Amino acid sequence: MNFDLTEELQDIRKVARDFAVKEIQPTVDEDDKAHRFRRDLVQKMADLGFFGCVIPEEYGGNEMGWLAATIIAEEISRVHASLRLPFNMNPNGPGCTILRYGTEEQKMKYLPGLVDGSLLGMFAITEPDSGSDVGSMRTRAIKDGDSYIVNGNKMWISNATVCDMGLLYAYTDPAKKIKGLSAFVIDINTPGITIEPITDKLGTWGAPVGSITFENCRIPASALLGKEGQGFKICMEQLNDTRLGCQAGGLGLAQACLDAALNYANERQQFGVPIGKFQMVTDMIAQMATEVEAARFLVYRAAFLKDQGRPCTVETSMGKYYVGEVVNKCADYAMKIYGSYGYSEEYPVARYYRDAKSYQIVEGTSNIQKLIIGETMLGYRKRI
Repeated sequence: MNFDLTEELQDIRKVARDFAVKEIQPTVDEDDKAHRFRRDLVQKMADLGFFGCVIPEEYGGNEMGWLAATIIAEEISRVHASLRLPFNMNPNGPGCTILRYGTEEQKMKYLPGLVDGSLLGMFAITEPDSGSDVGSMRTRAIKDGDSYIVNGNKMWISNATVCDMGLLYAYTDPAKKIKGLSAFVIDINTPGITIEPITDKLGTWGAPVGSITFENCRIPASALLGKEGQGFKICMEQLNDTRLGCQAGGLGLAQACLDAALNYANERQQFGVPIGKFQMVTDMIAQMATEVEAARFLVYRAAFLKDQGRPCTVETSMGKYYVGEVVNKCADYAMKIYGSYGYSEEYPVARYYRDAKSYQIVEGTSNIQKLIIGETMLGYRKRI
């Protein structure tokens, strides 16, 4: 096995790191505290080709692959976790799903814009009473001639307040249970759609989230993605894509916690020596460094397998679960190493601590990932 990145991937990492440090870092604290979404920075990322890695050239992509996309998202999140969301909202979520199931007309209408940043995407799965249990959603899309009439509510939808289009999951035949779930590609300015922002949340303040209400919203039959009844399958495949983007973000944030802890442990002095000289601090640093590196191997392996077209659902869940635990441990340890300063807003550790928690929740909770892993190992799930 060769654990070295190719020269091309090393160059990609450098471009992403340089961009994050030069363009995002100077205003990151100001932007975060203002809950400010920086579409201009998203556009600059698009201009650099960051959203084209997993999209074919014929639709505006560059086909650099999942590992390249993972490395880029990791480096962006290392500076600002909120800005890793566009990778899932554009190429990883709507982009790959439309590429996999869309008609040629849908591909040409949406994919180039998702890659070049002229469109911002989202995907609407979660509802007020439906989270991990996707099949319990209540949103309906009932066929009416050459249209579907949509009614329902979606909750905690990333990019809801800034998106131009997105994926909608709704029941077209509730009697068939999950076999009656379908997927649609919708334009967000369609009459009958109301969006409300959700601003009162723990972290990722620079990543907009909202609720979406559909009230007798008429969408054309051509908005159907794939076939009626394929929605659950499409949703699970989409989540397997976006989970990779999510764990890349968690990995970058865990690395940021380690970076901050290393710098502070060497700078801060107590009893006449740097606090890094104290064994309990050294122990925390050792644990953080080892577990971040272990997480990186899991994340990169999942991306590598995906680039090879090999089964990787369980490997992706392993990476998502482990990164969620590691980033929260690293944020906790960084807070302990900084002490009172970590609890203040003077240093970025407080932001890291707030942002870390989301990685145990979004794109399937840690418990959902453990179910996937455990049931696959036991033979209750088919490895795909």
